[in-house]
Amino acid sequence: MQTATHELTIGETTVRKRFVTWNDGEDSREWATLSLLAEHAPGIAPTPLRRERDGDAPVIIMSRLAGDPLTLQDTSVSIVAALGRTLQRVYRVPLTAAHSIDLRERRCGPTEIIDILRHGLSQVHSLDVCENPALVTEALESACAYIERDDARIKPRLTSIGIADLNPANVLWDGRVCRLVDFEDGGLTEPAFEIADHVEHLANRRDGNWSAELLSSAAGLSRDDVARMNKYRVHWAIFWLLMLLPGNGAFSRNPRGTTEGQARHFLRLLHAD
Repeated sequence: MQTATHELTIGETTVRKRFVTWNDGEDSREWATLSLLAEHAPGIAPTPLRRERDGDAPVIIMSRLAGDPLTLQDTSVSIVAALGRTLQRVYRVPLTAAHSIDLRERRCGPTEIIDILRHGLSQVHSLDVCENPALVTEALESACAYIERDDARIKPRLTSIGIADLNPANVLWDGRVCRLVDFEDGGLTEPAFEIADHVEHLANRRDGNWSAELLSSAAGLSRDDVARMNKYRVHWAIFWLLMLLPGNGAFSRNPRGTTEGQARHFLRLLHAD
């Protein structure tokens, strides 16, 4: 099985993950995060067994987990509650342990997100092939104005570790426990930022896998965390708007009109903020 970033060979008890890209230390991120979880939250993520090289490509051999990836039907309150319990275990990994192995901030993390968005919005975008160029233009112009507002900047906190990429395929459900895979983007973060990322991920939001209210409650977010999450949701909505612009892979992979749907969603979040 191959994705854009890695190849998986799944055995009876182990999984071999060969990284296709590793310029940002994806293999080291995954190894470090899995090692922390194996020690401090065993059973919710693969146990890292050893590291290898396949030519130049880094390889991690890890244990195989029970369960199947979540599907569109796996959206019950009990599953969201189970996912929340798992995420709470991730967030409770001692920060001192993460610092002791020099775990880095997750990719597209809280200290970076505004600069990433500003760079993306500064590029010239040809919108002629969009279904509704005027709507997409309105959303982009609103995003440009928003990120320059003082209240768009949230003082970042790096208070926990996180998985980063929580699309449904990375959540394994065995009928009782949710387990997590694919930590190559993971690292230091904060729960509010993570939950915002998870609920705004296109695969989750478009398919209605879980609501922000349910998941934030299940993951134990405080009132202050929820307020921060709602701010960060606007950031992630802009992120996905940029990902869905013509010329990017997500534009061609998704049905026509997805970009316009994201533009409308961002504008709704912006006006609700």
